[in-house]
Amino acid sequence: MMTKIKIILVLAFMILGLSQSYSQTYTFSTSSLSVLQKNQKGNWGKWSDLGLVNILVKLDTDKNRIVVYSEVIQAFEIINYIPLEESETDSVYSFTCKDNNGEDCTLSIITRKHQGNRKQLYINYEDRIIVYNIFNYKN
Repeated sequence: MMTKIKIILVLAFMILGLSQSYSQTYTFSTSSLSVLQKNQKGNWGKWSDLGLVNILVKLDTDKNRIVVYSEVIQAFEIINYIPLEESETDSVYSFTCKDNNGEDCTLSIITRKHQGNRKQLYINYEDRIIVYNIFNYKN
């Protein structure tokens, strides 16, 4: 009888552990932000000066969304997961998305291999790009 209880407990812990390991939510914190916009002629301007920002970003693959908790919350529905792109200098995870206004965009989380594995979140629209320097959030 005691052996059966031990087996049931071990199985219950294994099942709980496996279900939690499949829950894919990643939380990042930002340190700075810059914006690039196209001008009226359709040419790209210059990057804005880096502004200090400390906000949370959550990637939730279970709910297929990315949320940037800025003053105005930016919610992105993930439409397509683009395969990982690896180069000598970068690892790029990209997502085709729709923002909370229904506008198409691409979000990319880029790890800069030769810059101490610095991470950046790029939000690419047709006429503007927003970049956040991010790092893994620790409670």
